[in-house]
Amino acid sequence: MKLTGGKPRICVLFCGGTIVMEPDPKTGALDVGGGTETILNLEPRLREAYDLNVIFIDNIDSSNMTMGHWDRLVKTISENYEKYDGFVITHGTNTMGYTSSALSFALRGIGKPVVLTGAQIPANKLESDARQNFVNAVKLAAMDISGVYVVFGSRIMLGCRAKKDNEYDLNAFKTFNGKDVGEIGIKIQMNGKYARRHERKLEAKPGFESNLAVITMEPGISGEMFNSLVEAGIQGFVLRAFGAGDMPHWLISFLDEAHKRKIPVVVTTQCPNGVTRMNLNLVGKHALETGVIQAFDMSMESMTTKLHWLLAHRTPYEKIKGMMETDMCGEVAPQNKDDEENG
Repeated sequence: MKLTGGKPRICVLFCGGTIVMEPDPKTGALDVGGGTETILNLEPRLREAYDLNVIFIDNIDSSNMTMGHWDRLVKTISENYEKYDGFVITHGTNTMGYTSSALSFALRGIGKPVVLTGAQIPANKLESDARQNFVNAVKLAAMDISGVYVVFGSRIMLGCRAKKDNEYDLNAFKTFNGKDVGEIGIKIQMNGKYARRHERKLEAKPGFESNLAVITMEPGISGEMFNSLVEAGIQGFVLRAFGAGDMPHWLISFLDEAHKRKIPVVVTTQCPNGVTRMNLNLVGKHALETGVIQAFDMSMESMTTKLHWLLAHRTPYEKIKGMMETDMCGEVAPQNKDDEENG
């Protein structure tokens, strides 16, 4: 389902990141460096097999990535959708999982691959992983798949499940609460469930509500903080609770108030590989009665960007819970909700 019989046309969306960073002359710390020419020169032979075009989005450390950048990526892909067979996004590692999750929700029904990649070591270093990651991302963007993916090291991950796991290893990302959809060895091998290319209409829906609070529970946390945020007009909460979603009993009254004010509250666990199942303990059951939303097996990146996106599109409060707990692009295992209801 290529556009033409010639070379696959791949659009590279340039966002900067470590892949093009250079050491500061004074401090030696990595900072924003090379531009789009660095990307194109990573492997000149790619042009023999692919028609590559670069569109500049920004050149930043991805810690500075904003929702405005997400919107620009969505709009750029939408505006150029018919021109290319696939898209590659070069991105810093720090927030790559957030961007890949955000795009997974905003690019509804996409029938082509969007592949994010970057590097642990800048491209100007002899030992850099930049070339391998970029080459594999371009190759994946030309394959018979669709959806948003992250390619890093030897792994191919769904964008809505990718999480940075390591600052040192060249396999810096992992699939959160799941298996990789593919692996890179002598060749690229797709192993898990993935969607094929299709010609159905892309429904690009940019827009993310920024007024969201993510709070980590810890012993002795004050209720005044929650009340202050509500009075300040916060639009939604994500609570990183204990265990399977447990929290102090006193917080139930706050959850009741949030429900009355139609402020969605998503509850997840602080356990690194945990799954939120709030029917295990009494306080969790009481919290469920207030209408909180369980994150189940979603990553922090996925649950936050999904709530940002739903709020921005004025999803009625009464529907947000069902939509947050329903799988849209592989971010939450459907059986988790069924198990909870039958538990």
